[in-house]
This record gives sequence, C-alpha cells and structure tokens, in this order.
Amino acid sequence: MSEPLVLGIETSCDETGLALVRGRELLADVTASSMDEHSRFGGIVPEVASRAHLEAFLPTLDAALDAAGCRLTDVDALAVTAGPGLVGSLTVGVAAAKALALALDRPLYGVNHVIGHVAVDELVNGPFPDHFIGLVVSGGHTSLLEVRDIATDVVELGQTLDDAAGEAFDKVGRLLGLPYPGGPHVDRLAQEGDRTAIRFPRGLSRGKDAVRHPYDFSFSGLKTAVARFVEGVEDAGEELAVADVAASFSEAVADVLVRKTLAACQYAGCDTLVIGGGFSANSRLRELAAEQGARHGITVRIPPIRYCTDNGAMIAALGSAMLRSGVAPSPLDFPVDSGMPLTETVMPPTG
Repeated sequence: MSEPLVLGIETSCDETGLALVRGRELLADVTASSMDEHSRFGGIVPEVASRAHLEAFLPTLDAALDAAGCRLTDVDALAVTAGPGLVGSLTVGVAAAKALALALDRPLYGVNHVIGHVAVDELVNGPFPDHFIGLVVSGGHTSLLEVRDIATDVVELGQTLDDAAGEAFDKVGRLLGLPYPGGPHVDRLAQEGDRTAIRFPRGLSRGKDAVRHPYDFSFSGLKTAVARFVEGVEDAGEELAVADVAASFSEAVADVLVRKTLAACQYAGCDTLVIGGGFSANSRLRELAAEQGARHGITVRIPPIRYCTDNGAMIAALGSAMLRSGVAPSPLDFPVDSGMPLTETVMPPTG
C-alpha cells in the first residue's frame, strides 16, 4: 500500500508555495513569488504580500497538481504553515487550507514554518538519523535545534537575540548600496574580496557572553561595526573596498554560525548537522560548514538552493512526517500564530 499523498501550503511571507509529497518522495513543488513587487519598496510590504497570495493561490495549486499528475481528490492529508510569519500572509494560506480540508474531508496539520526548513532535507538526502542538530538561518530566523523526531521532539538550543543572519546581510547590502534583497548580492561580491582584510566582531563568542549564551547568536553589533567602518572610510575621503567589506562581513557571520553549531553537535553527541533556511544558500556558510564538519567528523547535510528559500515542499515534508509519527491533526478552528514558538511543531488538537 502506498504512503499518503500530502499537499503542503506555504504562505508565511512573500512566496506562495504548494507541493505534493508521498512519503519522502517529492512529486511536485511550485512557487509563485511576489519579490519583484516588493523590491521597489526596499522590503516586504505585508498588504502587497497578502494580495499576491490571494491572486496566486489557485493558479499555483493547479500547476502543482498538473506537475504531480494527480487530482485534488487524490490528496490524503494537508499541511499548511500556521506560523511564524506575517499575519495577513499566514491567514490567506490557512484559510485556503481549511476550506480544502473541509471540502475534501481530509485531515489538516497547521505546522511550524521554521521546523519545515529542516524537514525538507529528508526529500533530498533521505531519512534523518535518530538524533541530530538542525540550524535554520534565514531573513527572519536563526535557530539552533536538537532533533530526535522532526514531528514530535524538537528542542531549541539557541536563537538570535536580535537580527537574524539573513536580515543582517540585507541591512549591510543597503549600507553598501546594493539592490534589495541584499543577501545574494553581498554573497556574490564577497567571493571577489579578501575575507581577512577586516576583522569584524563575532557576537556572543567571548568571555561572559560566550558562557551565558553558548548557542545564541547576535548580529546587530556586527552590522553596526560594518556601518562605522564604512562611515570612517567615507569621512576620510578614501575609496571603499566594497568587496573586502562584503567578504570580511560574510566571514564573520559564517564563522560564528559554524563554530557555535559544531559546538552544539559536540555537546549533544550528534554526528549529523542539517542546515536549512534561505541563508543556507550562502556560499561561504556552505563551504565553511563542510570544511569544519569534515574536520570534526560531522556529516553536514544542506539541501539544494531551490529548497532553501520558502517553498511548499518543506511544509508537505513536515506534514508527511506528522503522519508517519502518528500525530493527531490540528482542529479546523486553529488560529495563525505570527510568533509560533519552536516548542510547537504543529498546532495541537483541542481538549
């Protein structure tokens, strides 16, 4: 007997993602992005994002079903991002998922977006080991997780205390006069520069801060240090070595992410690290994680770049994991939660 067919729905920010997964096999993954509509504003506009989801949802659903070669009635269960994310964007996806679940009389799981960024790796690299460390790095999240079951047993070891890694990259991109979103542009520029040119600070990595926050991150001070460096060069009337600034900044972020994450692996006794989220597309993070992981005997799993940004596949993968673990579906009256904590992998049933 074949495994259940799960429809995954992702609308936490500016991408409308729908995907179909059977077990750990991805059958279709279609994403409609409204990024171009936000670029002229220099950032995400919630109202624009919500309207874009409304307009894109049905065409994206039809495209996913066509790509998978199946009908809507073939779906056995649905999973949708319940949080965290933008309230308006989340509401569009959750409302659509509830309508479909009710019309089809199928179980619905309201799942955690952040944990989905880890779950998607199973579709590419196969089943997870019994115990591993997950690092989720994106524009809005930097979280370090200890995982024994992706559906039922996820513990947050650390998180960012201010800016997320991707957010810091976007802000530094603006400082350097690069287009929005700044992250990919900073990454490309960094590959042309000298990453040892400037020694930028590594947040929460020394002294009492490192003791109190061994697995937490802070990038606000680093962003400020970059801003002061750029101002100093400009005030002196000198030419700014933009590529060197980008490379040195990128090195500081990747260095602290990898060092703290590998320390967490050693603390938890894990020999597998899974990295997900939009910022996991960063070339230096991938390179340094692989290099340092091999040095410490830790297997590093990072999905292809297409699965790093928000997508329906990650939500369908987490929904499929819920079914395998025997998790009860969410009630149809569950709310969206823009600040959904990592203590919740799924919106629980009532009672």
